[in-house]
Amino acid sequence: RSPDTATAEDLRRYQVHQTEREVHPPAMNSSVAALRFFFKITLGRADLATRLARVHYPRRLPRVLSPEDVGRLLEAAPGPGLKYKAALSVAYGAGLRASEVVALTVTDIDSKRMLIRVEQGKGRKDRYAMLSPRLLEVLRAWWRQCRSQSWLFPSRDPFLPITARQLRRACHMAAEVASLGSWITPHTLRHSFATHLLEARYEARVIQVLLGHSKLETTSHYTQVAANLLRTVTSPLDNLILTNEGPPA
Repeated sequence: RSPDTATAEDLRRYQVHQTEREVHPPAMNSSVAALRFFFKITLGRADLATRLARVHYPRRLPRVLSPEDVGRLLEAAPGPGLKYKAALSVAYGAGLRASEVVALTVTDIDSKRMLIRVEQGKGRKDRYAMLSPRLLEVLRAWWRQCRSQSWLFPSRDPFLPITARQLRRACHMAAEVASLGSWITPHTLRHSFATHLLEARYEARVIQVLLGHSKLETTSHYTQVAANLLRTVTSPLDNLILTNEGPPA
């Protein structure tokens, strides 16, 4: 059946089918966005596009590691050599996504300007990420081992980079060795990067640029898990002068 003959009932039944198959809400919303574009732009049927409903679901706060646990994780990174320690250090030290880490080339490291060039990151956007002196030191030590002329983290085939899946597997192995929990992924390091910068009182706008977020709202979620920052806030109750206070319970 041609999609240009679809009806609102067809779309409703499709979304019911997704629900019955227990498709995750983010995946369902991605389908909604794609179908809205297809019907509105490709077929010129804006009436059908409006009948597709997004799924609202509770957003969970990201889980983060303490700086001490990040150090333990990096030290437990598996071999060969410094490859995965360096790759995970980029995820934490520059806040890159796993897909961005594995796609780096040697020429993306700009040691003169202390920047990392991220080409075609999420949303097909280029950006620059920070390159700290310590991260540069780790990357130089790794390069002296691999001497790669192309990919920063080549696989066994030097013409191909490691995959995001391989990086996640190495992260899980490191977390297990360091007894940190099976929930830790390279993205946990990105979450930790943002949270630790907030706790160090860097502005959310700066962190937004470093993470490559298109909306400040996305970055603001990290303010809810910046525990050290929350502990520095004085409650208005503490500024009140109360009389006849009883003994503490």
